[in-house]
Amino acid sequence: MNLKHIRFLLFIMLYLPILAVSENPKLPLIPMPKNVKVNAGNFIISKATNLSASAELTNEVKYLNTYFKNNHQIVFNLDKKAGNKIVLKINSLLPNLPGTYSISSNSNELILEAFDASGIFYGIQSIIQLLPINQVNEVSIPLIQVSDQPKYQWRGMHLDCSRHFFNTTFIKKYIDMLAYYKMNKFHWHLTDDQGWRIEIKKYPKLTEVGAWRNGTMIGHYRDQKIDSIKYGGFYTQSDIKEIITYAQERHIEVIPEIEMPGHALAALAAYPEFSCSKLPTQVGTRWGVETNVFCPSEETFHFLEDILNEVMEIFPSKYIHIGGDEVPKDEWNKSDLCQQLMKDQNLADANELQSYFIRRIEKLVNKKGKTIIGWDEILEGGLAPNAVVMSWRGESGGITAAKMKHPVIMSPGSHCYFDHYQASPEKEPLAIGGFTSLEKVYSYNPTPIALDSTEATFILGAQGNVWTEYIKTPSQVEYMMMPRMAALAEVVWLSKDKQNYSDFLGRLTLQIPYLNYKKINFCQTEFSK
Repeated sequence: MNLKHIRFLLFIMLYLPILAVSENPKLPLIPMPKNVKVNAGNFIISKATNLSASAELTNEVKYLNTYFKNNHQIVFNLDKKAGNKIVLKINSLLPNLPGTYSISSNSNELILEAFDASGIFYGIQSIIQLLPINQVNEVSIPLIQVSDQPKYQWRGMHLDCSRHFFNTTFIKKYIDMLAYYKMNKFHWHLTDDQGWRIEIKKYPKLTEVGAWRNGTMIGHYRDQKIDSIKYGGFYTQSDIKEIITYAQERHIEVIPEIEMPGHALAALAAYPEFSCSKLPTQVGTRWGVETNVFCPSEETFHFLEDILNEVMEIFPSKYIHIGGDEVPKDEWNKSDLCQQLMKDQNLADANELQSYFIRRIEKLVNKKGKTIIGWDEILEGGLAPNAVVMSWRGESGGITAAKMKHPVIMSPGSHCYFDHYQASPEKEPLAIGGFTSLEKVYSYNPTPIALDSTEATFILGAQGNVWTEYIKTPSQVEYMMMPRMAALAEVVWLSKDKQNYSDFLGRLTLQIPYLNYKKINFCQTEFSK
Protein backbone atom coordinates (compact mmCIF):
# COMPACT_ATOMS: atom_id res chain seq x y z
CA MET A 1 0.00 0.00 0.00
CA ASN A 2 1.57 3.31 -1.11
CA LEU A 3 1.46 6.63 0.71
CA LYS A 4 -1.39 7.94 -1.47
CA HIS A 5 -3.63 4.99 -0.47
CA ILE A 6 -2.80 5.46 3.20
CA ARG A 7 -3.71 9.16 3.03
CA PHE A 8 -6.99 8.32 1.31
CA LEU A 9 -7.90 5.73 3.97
CA LEU A 10 -7.05 8.21 6.74
CA PHE A 11 -9.32 10.78 5.06
CA ILE A 12 -12.21 8.27 4.93
CA MET A 13 -11.71 7.25 8.55
CA LEU A 14 -11.45 10.82 9.87
CA TYR A 15 -13.89 12.79 7.76
CA LEU A 16 -16.61 10.44 6.51
CA PRO A 17 -18.47 10.50 9.87
CA ILE A 18 -18.41 14.30 9.74
CA LEU A 19 -19.74 14.33 6.18
CA ALA A 20 -22.51 11.91 7.16
CA VAL A 21 -23.66 14.38 9.80
CA SER A 22 -23.17 17.72 8.06
CA GLU A 23 -24.42 16.83 4.58
CA ASN A 24 -27.99 16.14 5.59
CA PRO A 25 -30.20 14.33 3.16
CA LYS A 26 -33.37 16.20 2.26
CA LEU A 27 -36.08 15.26 4.76
CA PRO A 28 -39.86 15.43 4.17
CA LEU A 29 -40.31 17.80 7.12
CA ILE A 30 -42.79 20.70 6.88
CA PRO A 31 -42.45 23.03 8.63
CA MET A 32 -38.69 22.61 8.69
CA PRO A 33 -37.40 22.47 12.27
CA LYS A 34 -35.32 25.35 13.58
CA ASN A 35 -32.27 23.06 13.94
CA VAL A 36 -31.97 19.54 12.60
CA LYS A 37 -29.01 17.22 12.14
CA VAL A 38 -29.01 13.74 10.64
CA ASN A 39 -26.55 11.12 11.84
CA ALA A 40 -25.58 7.92 10.08
CA GLY A 41 -27.92 5.02 10.77
CA ASN A 42 -31.59 4.48 11.57
CA PHE A 43 -33.91 4.03 14.52
CA ILE A 44 -36.04 0.93 13.91
CA ILE A 45 -39.62 0.89 15.23
CA SER A 46 -41.36 -2.47 15.56
CA LYS A 47 -43.72 -4.41 17.79
CA ALA A 48 -40.75 -4.92 20.11
CA THR A 49 -40.34 -1.18 20.64
CA ASN A 50 -41.04 0.07 24.15
CA LEU A 51 -42.84 3.36 24.78
CA SER A 52 -42.52 5.25 28.05
CA ALA A 53 -43.89 8.68 28.86
CA SER A 54 -44.45 11.23 31.59
CA ALA A 55 -47.73 10.70 33.42
CA GLU A 56 -49.30 13.90 32.05
CA LEU A 57 -48.88 12.73 28.43
CA THR A 58 -51.73 10.21 28.34
CA ASN A 59 -53.32 11.93 25.34
CA GLU A 60 -50.07 12.02 23.36
CA VAL A 61 -49.32 8.36 24.12
CA LYS A 62 -52.80 7.43 22.92
CA TYR A 63 -52.37 9.49 19.75
CA LEU A 64 -48.98 7.95 18.91
CA ASN A 65 -50.18 4.43 19.65
CA THR A 66 -53.30 4.88 17.54
CA TYR A 67 -51.32 6.26 14.62
CA PHE A 68 -48.86 3.37 14.57
CA LYS A 69 -51.61 0.80 15.03
CA ASN A 70 -53.77 2.19 12.21
CA ASN A 71 -50.96 2.92 9.75
CA HIS A 72 -48.22 0.39 10.53
CA GLN A 73 -49.92 -2.37 12.56
CA ILE A 74 -47.53 -1.69 15.43
CA VAL A 75 -48.69 -1.63 19.05
CA PHE A 76 -46.03 -0.45 21.46
CA ASN A 77 -44.98 -2.18 24.63
CA LEU A 78 -45.54 0.13 27.57
CA ASP A 79 -42.77 0.44 30.14
CA LYS A 80 -41.17 -2.92 29.43
CA LYS A 81 -37.47 -3.54 29.02
CA ALA A 82 -37.52 -5.59 25.82
CA GLY A 83 -36.57 -3.95 22.53
CA ASN A 84 -35.50 -0.41 21.80
CA LYS A 85 -37.29 2.52 23.37
CA ILE A 86 -39.20 5.70 22.57
CA VAL A 87 -39.31 8.14 25.49
CA LEU A 88 -41.73 11.07 25.73
CA LYS A 89 -41.11 13.47 28.57
CA ILE A 90 -41.77 16.99 29.77
CA ASN A 91 -38.59 18.99 30.40
CA SER A 92 -39.19 22.27 32.23
CA LEU A 93 -35.60 23.33 31.52
CA LEU A 94 -36.37 23.80 27.83
CA PRO A 95 -37.17 27.37 26.67
CA ASN A 96 -40.39 28.65 28.25
CA LEU A 97 -42.37 28.73 25.02
CA PRO A 98 -45.39 26.54 24.24
CA GLY A 99 -44.58 24.09 21.46
CA THR A 100 -40.82 23.91 22.09
CA TYR A 101 -39.43 20.39 21.69
CA SER A 102 -36.26 18.43 21.03
CA ILE A 103 -35.54 14.99 19.59
CA SER A 104 -32.35 13.00 20.16
CA SER A 105 -31.85 9.46 18.95
CA ASN A 106 -29.45 6.60 18.55
CA SER A 107 -30.05 3.05 17.37
CA ASN A 108 -31.43 2.01 20.77
CA GLU A 109 -33.37 5.01 21.96
CA LEU A 110 -35.37 7.98 20.67
CA ILE A 111 -36.04 10.70 23.25
CA LEU A 112 -38.66 13.36 22.56
CA GLU A 113 -38.64 16.13 25.17
CA ALA A 114 -40.78 19.24 25.27
CA PHE A 115 -41.64 22.23 27.41
CA ASP A 116 -45.31 21.22 27.32
CA ALA A 117 -47.67 18.60 25.89
CA SER A 118 -48.17 20.58 22.67
CA GLY A 119 -44.42 20.36 22.04
CA ILE A 120 -44.57 16.59 22.46
CA PHE A 121 -47.40 16.50 19.93
CA TYR A 122 -45.43 18.60 17.43
CA GLY A 123 -42.41 16.34 17.88
CA ILE A 124 -44.67 13.37 17.14
CA GLN A 125 -45.73 15.05 13.88
CA SER A 126 -42.07 15.40 12.89
CA ILE A 127 -41.56 11.69 13.57
CA ILE A 128 -44.69 10.79 11.57
CA GLN A 129 -43.49 12.86 8.61
CA LEU A 130 -40.28 10.79 8.51
CA LEU A 131 -42.08 7.45 8.42
CA PRO A 132 -42.23 5.36 5.24
CA ILE A 133 -45.63 4.82 3.64
CA ASN A 134 -47.37 1.45 3.39
CA GLN A 135 -44.94 -0.45 5.60
CA VAL A 136 -46.20 -2.61 8.45
CA ASN A 137 -44.72 -4.43 11.45
CA GLU A 138 -41.37 -2.63 11.15
CA VAL A 139 -40.40 0.86 10.01
CA SER A 140 -37.30 3.02 10.40
CA ILE A 141 -36.44 6.69 10.49
CA PRO A 142 -33.06 8.42 10.24
CA LEU A 143 -31.15 9.10 13.44
CA ILE A 144 -31.91 12.76 13.99
CA GLN A 145 -31.12 15.53 16.45
CA VAL A 146 -33.77 18.27 16.50
CA SER A 147 -34.31 21.43 18.51
CA ASP A 148 -37.40 23.31 17.47
CA GLN A 149 -39.98 25.92 18.45
CA PRO A 150 -42.67 27.91 16.64
CA LYS A 151 -42.10 31.52 15.61
CA TYR A 152 -45.74 32.65 16.02
CA GLN A 153 -48.38 31.67 18.55
CA TRP A 154 -51.28 31.97 16.06
CA ARG A 155 -50.92 29.45 13.23
CA GLY A 156 -54.40 29.27 11.86
CA MET A 157 -56.72 27.99 9.17
CA HIS A 158 -60.31 29.04 8.54
CA LEU A 159 -63.18 27.18 6.89
CA ASP A 160 -66.46 28.70 5.75
CA CYS A 161 -69.25 26.19 6.37
CA SER A 162 -72.08 28.65 5.74
CA ARG A 163 -71.90 28.98 1.95
CA HIS A 164 -71.37 25.22 1.64
CA PHE A 165 -71.84 22.74 4.46
CA PHE A 166 -69.30 20.01 5.27
CA ASN A 167 -70.06 17.07 7.53
CA THR A 168 -68.22 16.20 10.73
CA THR A 169 -66.22 13.42 9.06
CA PHE A 170 -64.61 15.96 6.76
CA ILE A 171 -64.15 18.53 9.53
CA LYS A 172 -62.09 15.92 11.39
CA LYS A 173 -60.01 15.26 8.26
CA TYR A 174 -59.48 19.01 7.91
CA ILE A 175 -58.29 19.17 11.53
CA ASP A 176 -55.95 16.23 10.90
CA MET A 177 -54.38 18.16 8.01
CA LEU A 178 -53.87 21.17 10.26
CA ALA A 179 -52.30 18.99 12.96
CA TYR A 180 -49.89 17.34 10.50
CA TYR A 181 -48.43 20.77 9.71
CA LYS A 182 -48.41 21.96 13.35
CA MET A 183 -51.18 24.52 12.87
CA ASN A 184 -52.94 25.28 16.15
CA LYS A 185 -56.07 27.37 15.40
CA PHE A 186 -59.21 26.32 13.54
CA HIS A 187 -61.43 29.32 12.76
CA TRP A 188 -64.88 27.83 12.08
CA HIS A 189 -67.15 30.19 10.13
CA LEU A 190 -70.62 29.03 11.18
CA THR A 191 -73.08 31.77 10.24
CA ASP A 192 -73.62 34.07 7.29
CA ASP A 193 -76.29 35.31 4.87
CA GLN A 194 -76.48 31.93 3.12
CA GLY A 195 -76.84 29.62 6.11
CA TRP A 196 -76.85 29.33 9.91
CA ARG A 197 -74.97 26.16 10.87
CA ILE A 198 -74.96 25.95 14.69
CA GLU A 199 -77.79 24.66 16.86
CA ILE A 200 -79.00 27.23 19.41
CA LYS A 201 -81.49 25.56 21.71
CA LYS A 202 -83.22 28.76 22.84
CA TYR A 203 -83.90 29.77 19.22
CA PRO A 204 -84.68 26.59 17.24
CA LYS A 205 -85.78 28.48 14.13
CA LEU A 206 -82.16 29.50 13.55
CA THR A 207 -81.58 25.98 12.22
CA GLU A 208 -85.17 25.02 11.32
CA VAL A 209 -85.33 28.03 8.97
CA GLY A 210 -81.89 29.64 8.86
CA ALA A 211 -79.94 26.49 7.97
CA TRP A 212 -81.78 26.00 4.65
CA ARG A 213 -81.86 28.09 1.50
CA ASN A 214 -84.15 27.64 -1.50
CA GLY A 215 -81.45 27.79 -4.13
CA THR A 216 -77.77 28.38 -4.80
CA MET A 217 -75.87 30.38 -7.41
CA ILE A 218 -74.73 28.44 -10.45
CA GLY A 219 -71.50 29.48 -12.08
CA HIS A 220 -69.89 32.83 -11.31
CA TYR A 221 -71.62 35.67 -9.52
CA ARG A 222 -71.52 37.77 -12.68
CA ASP A 223 -73.80 35.22 -14.40
CA GLN A 224 -76.55 35.76 -11.79
CA LYS A 225 -77.99 32.25 -12.22
CA ILE A 226 -79.63 30.47 -9.29
CA ASP A 227 -80.95 26.92 -9.11
CA SER A 228 -84.11 25.96 -7.19
CA ILE A 229 -82.64 23.12 -5.12
CA LYS A 230 -83.11 23.36 -1.37
CA TYR A 231 -79.69 23.27 0.30
CA GLY A 232 -78.45 23.27 3.85
CA GLY A 233 -77.44 21.49 7.02
CA PHE A 234 -76.21 22.31 10.50
CA TYR A 235 -74.14 21.01 13.39
CA THR A 236 -75.88 19.95 16.57
CA GLN A 237 -74.28 21.02 19.82
CA SER A 238 -73.30 17.39 20.27
CA ASP A 239 -71.55 17.43 16.87
CA ILE A 240 -69.65 20.56 17.81
CA LYS A 241 -68.53 19.19 21.18
CA GLU A 242 -67.25 16.08 19.39
CA ILE A 243 -65.23 18.23 16.97
CA ILE A 244 -63.85 20.37 19.79
CA THR A 245 -62.66 17.27 21.69
CA TYR A 246 -61.10 15.86 18.52
CA ALA A 247 -59.26 19.15 17.94
CA GLN A 248 -58.13 19.44 21.56
CA GLU A 249 -56.51 16.02 21.32
CA ARG A 250 -54.46 17.51 18.48
CA HIS A 251 -53.67 20.73 20.35
CA ILE A 252 -55.89 22.82 18.10
CA GLU A 253 -58.12 25.56 19.47
CA VAL A 254 -61.49 25.87 17.71
CA ILE A 255 -62.67 29.47 17.37
CA PRO A 256 -66.32 29.95 16.32
CA GLU A 257 -67.39 32.85 14.14
CA ILE A 258 -70.91 34.17 14.69
CA GLU A 259 -71.36 37.06 12.24
CA MET A 260 -72.77 40.40 13.37
CA PRO A 261 -74.08 43.00 12.76
CA GLY A 262 -73.86 42.21 9.03
CA HIS A 263 -73.92 38.90 7.15
CA ALA A 264 -77.02 38.12 9.23
CA LEU A 265 -79.67 37.32 6.62
CA ALA A 266 -80.02 33.64 7.59
CA ALA A 267 -80.70 34.63 11.21
CA LEU A 268 -83.13 37.36 10.14
CA ALA A 269 -85.00 34.93 7.90
CA ALA A 270 -85.70 32.96 11.10
CA TYR A 271 -86.32 35.99 13.34
CA PRO A 272 -87.10 39.10 11.22
CA GLU A 273 -88.07 41.10 14.31
CA PHE A 274 -84.36 41.73 14.93
CA SER A 275 -83.91 43.67 11.69
CA CYS A 276 -84.71 47.36 11.39
CA SER A 277 -87.54 46.81 8.88
CA LYS A 278 -88.91 43.73 10.73
CA LEU A 279 -90.15 42.49 7.34
CA PRO A 280 -90.11 38.78 6.40
CA THR A 281 -87.09 37.69 4.38
CA GLN A 282 -85.40 34.50 3.15
CA VAL A 283 -82.00 32.89 3.60
CA GLY A 284 -79.65 34.26 0.98
CA THR A 285 -79.29 32.39 -2.31
CA ARG A 286 -76.80 34.80 -3.89
CA TRP A 287 -73.18 35.41 -2.94
CA GLY A 288 -72.12 38.88 -1.93
CA VAL A 289 -73.18 41.37 0.74
CA GLU A 290 -76.81 41.79 1.85
CA THR A 291 -78.17 45.11 3.13
CA ASN A 292 -80.43 43.48 5.75
CA VAL A 293 -78.44 43.54 9.02
CA PHE A 294 -79.13 43.32 12.74
CA CYS A 295 -80.82 46.40 14.18
CA PRO A 296 -79.01 47.77 17.27
CA SER A 297 -82.11 47.61 19.48
CA GLU A 298 -82.17 46.39 23.07
CA GLU A 299 -84.21 43.39 21.90
CA THR A 300 -81.48 42.49 19.39
CA PHE A 301 -78.78 42.72 22.03
CA HIS A 302 -80.77 40.39 24.31
CA PHE A 303 -81.19 37.97 21.38
CA LEU A 304 -77.46 38.00 20.58
CA GLU A 305 -76.53 37.69 24.23
CA ASP A 306 -78.64 34.53 24.50
CA ILE A 307 -76.96 33.11 21.38
CA LEU A 308 -73.45 34.00 22.51
CA ASN A 309 -74.05 32.55 25.97
CA GLU A 310 -74.87 29.18 24.38
CA VAL A 311 -71.90 29.47 22.03
CA MET A 312 -69.52 30.32 24.87
CA GLU A 313 -70.89 27.44 26.93
CA ILE A 314 -70.02 25.01 24.12
CA PHE A 315 -66.67 26.43 22.99
CA PRO A 316 -63.83 26.50 25.55
CA SER A 317 -61.84 28.80 23.25
CA LYS A 318 -60.48 32.01 24.70
CA TYR A 319 -61.75 33.76 21.58
CA ILE A 320 -65.12 34.38 19.96
CA HIS A 321 -65.02 35.79 16.43
CA ILE A 322 -67.92 38.17 15.87
CA GLY A 323 -67.23 39.14 12.24
CA GLY A 324 -67.95 42.85 12.04
CA ASP A 325 -67.08 43.04 8.33
CA GLU A 326 -68.92 44.36 5.29
CA VAL A 327 -71.81 46.02 7.13
CA PRO A 328 -73.97 48.13 4.78
CA LYS A 329 -75.44 51.09 6.64
CA ASP A 330 -78.51 51.52 4.36
CA GLU A 331 -81.05 50.16 6.84
CA TRP A 332 -79.49 51.98 9.78
CA ASN A 333 -79.51 55.30 7.91
CA LYS A 334 -83.23 54.88 7.18
CA SER A 335 -84.16 53.71 10.67
CA ASP A 336 -85.76 56.12 13.15
CA LEU A 337 -84.52 53.92 15.98
CA CYS A 338 -80.93 54.12 14.74
CA GLN A 339 -81.08 57.86 14.20
CA GLN A 340 -82.42 58.39 17.71
CA LEU A 341 -79.81 56.04 19.17
CA MET A 342 -77.03 58.00 17.48
CA LYS A 343 -78.36 61.20 19.01
CA ASP A 344 -78.75 59.63 22.46
CA GLN A 345 -75.21 58.19 22.36
CA ASN A 346 -73.66 61.25 20.71
CA LEU A 347 -72.49 59.22 17.72
CA ALA A 348 -71.33 61.16 14.68
CA ASP A 349 -72.35 58.67 11.99
CA ALA A 350 -73.27 55.05 11.19
CA ASN A 351 -69.62 53.97 11.47
CA GLU A 352 -69.62 55.09 15.08
CA LEU A 353 -72.93 53.27 15.52
CA GLN A 354 -71.21 50.09 14.33
CA SER A 355 -68.45 50.69 16.88
CA TYR A 356 -71.14 51.14 19.55
CA PHE A 357 -72.66 47.80 18.47
CA ILE A 358 -69.31 45.99 18.65
CA ARG A 359 -68.48 47.50 22.04
CA ARG A 360 -71.82 46.32 23.43
CA ILE A 361 -71.09 42.80 22.19
CA GLU A 362 -67.55 42.91 23.54
CA LYS A 363 -68.84 43.66 27.04
CA LEU A 364 -71.08 40.57 26.86
CA VAL A 365 -68.16 38.40 25.77
CA ASN A 366 -65.63 39.89 28.22
CA LYS A 367 -68.11 39.28 31.05
CA LYS A 368 -67.62 35.55 30.38
CA GLY A 369 -63.85 35.90 30.46
CA LYS A 370 -63.43 35.69 26.69
CA THR A 371 -62.07 38.00 23.98
CA ILE A 372 -63.63 39.08 20.71
CA ILE A 373 -61.92 38.91 17.32
CA GLY A 374 -63.24 41.01 14.45
CA TRP A 375 -62.29 41.60 10.84
CA ASP A 376 -60.46 44.89 10.35
CA GLU A 377 -63.69 46.85 9.71
CA ILE A 378 -64.13 46.95 13.48
CA LEU A 379 -61.52 49.72 13.46
CA GLU A 380 -64.01 52.01 11.72
CA GLY A 381 -65.76 54.33 14.12
CA GLY A 382 -63.41 53.37 16.97
CA LEU A 383 -61.93 50.07 18.10
CA ALA A 384 -63.46 48.18 21.04
CA PRO A 385 -61.11 48.33 24.06
CA ASN A 386 -60.02 44.67 24.22
CA ALA A 387 -60.60 43.47 20.67
CA VAL A 388 -58.25 41.39 18.52
CA VAL A 389 -58.11 42.55 14.90
CA MET A 390 -57.96 40.11 11.99
CA SER A 391 -56.50 42.07 9.08
CA TRP A 392 -57.88 40.91 5.72
CA ARG A 393 -58.08 44.03 3.53
CA GLY A 394 -54.33 44.14 3.20
CA GLU A 395 -52.08 44.87 6.18
CA SER A 396 -53.06 48.46 6.98
CA GLY A 397 -55.75 47.50 9.49
CA GLY A 398 -53.35 45.20 11.29
CA ILE A 399 -50.62 47.86 11.34
CA THR A 400 -53.05 50.43 12.76
CA ALA A 401 -54.25 48.01 15.45
CA ALA A 402 -50.71 46.97 16.43
CA LYS A 403 -49.71 50.62 16.80
CA MET A 404 -52.72 50.97 19.11
CA LYS A 405 -51.31 48.02 21.11
CA HIS A 406 -54.07 45.61 20.12
CA PRO A 407 -53.32 41.97 19.25
CA VAL A 408 -53.41 41.28 15.50
CA ILE A 409 -53.82 38.22 13.29
CA MET A 410 -52.59 38.81 9.76
CA SER A 411 -54.75 37.33 7.03
CA PRO A 412 -54.46 39.60 3.97
CA GLY A 413 -56.33 38.56 0.87
CA SER A 414 -53.16 39.04 -1.17
CA HIS A 415 -51.37 36.08 0.47
CA CYS A 416 -53.78 34.20 2.73
CA TYR A 417 -57.03 33.76 0.77
CA PHE A 418 -57.07 30.21 -0.49
CA ASP A 419 -60.32 30.65 -2.42
CA HIS A 420 -58.28 32.55 -5.02
CA TYR A 421 -56.87 30.88 -8.12
CA GLN A 422 -53.48 29.29 -7.62
CA ALA A 423 -52.68 28.65 -11.28
CA SER A 424 -53.95 29.78 -14.69
CA PRO A 425 -57.74 30.17 -14.34
CA GLU A 426 -58.45 28.42 -17.63
CA LYS A 427 -56.90 25.25 -16.19
CA GLU A 428 -58.42 25.52 -12.70
CA PRO A 429 -61.84 24.94 -11.15
CA LEU A 430 -64.07 28.02 -11.03
CA ALA A 431 -62.99 30.35 -8.21
CA ILE A 432 -64.00 33.75 -6.88
CA GLY A 433 -61.04 35.42 -8.61
CA GLY A 434 -57.65 36.74 -7.56
CA PHE A 435 -54.38 34.87 -7.83
CA THR A 436 -52.43 33.48 -4.89
CA SER A 437 -49.70 31.08 -5.95
CA LEU A 438 -47.88 28.68 -3.67
CA GLU A 439 -44.70 30.75 -3.96
CA LYS A 440 -46.60 33.93 -3.08
CA VAL A 441 -47.96 32.33 0.10
CA TYR A 442 -44.45 31.18 1.01
CA SER A 443 -43.06 34.68 0.50
CA TYR A 444 -45.35 36.20 3.13
CA ASN A 445 -43.94 37.86 6.25
CA PRO A 446 -46.68 38.29 8.89
CA THR A 447 -44.75 41.03 10.71
CA PRO A 448 -44.90 44.25 8.64
CA ILE A 449 -41.70 46.25 8.37
CA ALA A 450 -43.75 49.36 9.24
CA LEU A 451 -43.85 48.21 12.89
CA ASP A 452 -41.09 48.87 15.39
CA SER A 453 -39.85 46.11 17.69
CA THR A 454 -42.43 46.85 20.41
CA GLU A 455 -45.36 47.11 18.00
CA ALA A 456 -44.29 43.88 16.30
CA THR A 457 -44.94 41.95 19.52
CA PHE A 458 -48.68 42.50 18.97
CA ILE A 459 -48.63 40.36 15.80
CA LEU A 460 -49.94 37.01 17.03
CA GLY A 461 -49.37 35.27 13.71
CA ALA A 462 -51.22 34.58 10.49
CA GLN A 463 -54.12 32.58 9.13
CA GLY A 464 -55.21 31.10 5.81
CA ASN A 465 -58.88 31.44 4.83
CA VAL A 466 -61.04 29.11 2.77
CA TRP A 467 -64.26 30.84 1.72
CA THR A 468 -66.56 28.39 -0.01
CA GLU A 469 -68.91 30.26 -2.36
CA TYR A 470 -67.26 28.36 -5.22
CA ILE A 471 -66.08 25.35 -3.24
CA LYS A 472 -68.83 22.74 -3.00
CA THR A 473 -67.12 19.50 -2.00
CA PRO A 474 -64.53 18.26 0.52
CA SER A 475 -62.25 17.27 -2.35
CA GLN A 476 -62.29 20.81 -3.69
CA VAL A 477 -61.60 22.26 -0.23
CA GLU A 478 -58.50 20.06 -0.07
CA TYR A 479 -57.44 21.13 -3.56
CA MET A 480 -57.71 24.83 -2.73
CA MET A 481 -55.91 24.56 0.63
CA MET A 482 -53.17 22.13 -0.33
CA PRO A 483 -50.31 22.66 -0.72
CA ARG A 484 -50.80 26.37 0.10
CA MET A 485 -51.53 25.52 3.74
CA ALA A 486 -48.19 23.71 3.95
CA ALA A 487 -46.45 26.87 2.74
CA LEU A 488 -48.23 29.03 5.30
CA ALA A 489 -47.43 26.49 8.03
CA GLU A 490 -43.73 27.00 7.39
CA VAL A 491 -44.16 30.79 7.23
CA VAL A 492 -45.68 30.91 10.73
CA TRP A 493 -43.32 28.32 12.25
CA LEU A 494 -39.85 28.95 10.85
CA SER A 495 -37.89 32.20 11.18
CA LYS A 496 -37.69 34.18 7.94
CA ASP A 497 -33.91 33.90 7.66
CA LYS A 498 -34.17 30.10 7.48
CA GLN A 499 -36.93 29.95 4.87
CA ASN A 500 -36.00 28.86 1.35
CA TYR A 501 -38.68 28.25 -1.27
CA SER A 502 -36.63 25.89 -3.41
CA ASP A 503 -35.76 23.76 -0.40
CA PHE A 504 -39.40 23.83 0.76
CA LEU A 505 -40.56 22.66 -2.67
CA GLY A 506 -38.12 19.75 -2.56
CA ARG A 507 -39.40 18.66 0.85
CA LEU A 508 -42.99 19.10 -0.31
CA THR A 509 -42.30 16.79 -3.26
CA LEU A 510 -41.17 14.12 -0.79
CA GLN A 511 -44.57 14.36 0.91
CA ILE A 512 -46.56 13.46 -2.20
CA PRO A 513 -46.69 9.74 -1.26
CA TYR A 514 -48.19 10.68 2.12
CA LEU A 515 -50.80 12.98 0.55
CA ASN A 516 -51.78 10.23 -1.86
CA TYR A 517 -51.87 7.64 0.92
CA LYS A 518 -54.21 9.84 2.97
CA LYS A 519 -56.33 10.53 -0.14
CA ILE A 520 -55.81 14.27 0.11
CA ASN A 521 -56.56 16.08 -3.14
CA PHE A 522 -53.94 18.74 -3.88
CA CYS A 523 -52.97 21.15 -6.62
CA GLN A 524 -49.98 19.81 -8.58
CA THR A 525 -49.09 22.94 -10.56
CA GLU A 526 -45.72 23.35 -8.86
CA PHE A 527 -44.87 19.70 -9.48
CA SER A 528 -45.54 19.82 -13.23
CA LYS A 529 -43.14 22.63 -14.15
